[in-house]
Amino acid sequence: MPPEGEPHACRGDITVEYLRELLGQRAQIREGKPITIFNSASEPEPDIAIVQRLFWEYDEHHPYPENIFWLIELSKTSLKKDLELKSEIYAEAGIQEYWVIDLKAAKLIVFRDPMDGEYQSKQTYNTGSISPLAFADVVMSVDILLGKNRWTP
Repeated sequence: MPPEGEPHACRGDITVEYLRELLGQRAQIREGKPITIFNSASEPEPDIAIVQRLFWEYDEHHPYPENIFWLIELSKTSLKKDLELKSEIYAEAGIQEYWVIDLKAAKLIVFRDPMDGEYQSKQTYNTGSISPLAFADVVMSVDILLGKNRWTP
């Protein structure tokens, strides 16, 4: 894979810091590290994985789907793959929530409710706020995730 461009790397760093501030000790944020999906021939490395805080357990195995709260991909050149192939793999694995940050079009695509290998819900956000399923009390600014509002940790 080619190296990340500046917008991808910058937006990824900001998103991770924003998540850490909002979630505190409630979840572990993993950047570009593998997850184990049993129905896949590979171990995907999502840009951001929000997982249970099982640090030493991950010394024995990467997070399994049941350890994953949600996944985030930042996408510019790989949008088709992220929206189609990866959403299928993650839905088949039973990952409850998957977000794609479309860097080119400045929108957030949210997949939820996997059933029979497909997500039953797909919503697109251009602005506003969103709460992840696992942490309904946490309200996140879509504008910050998309880089429309500047946020500094």
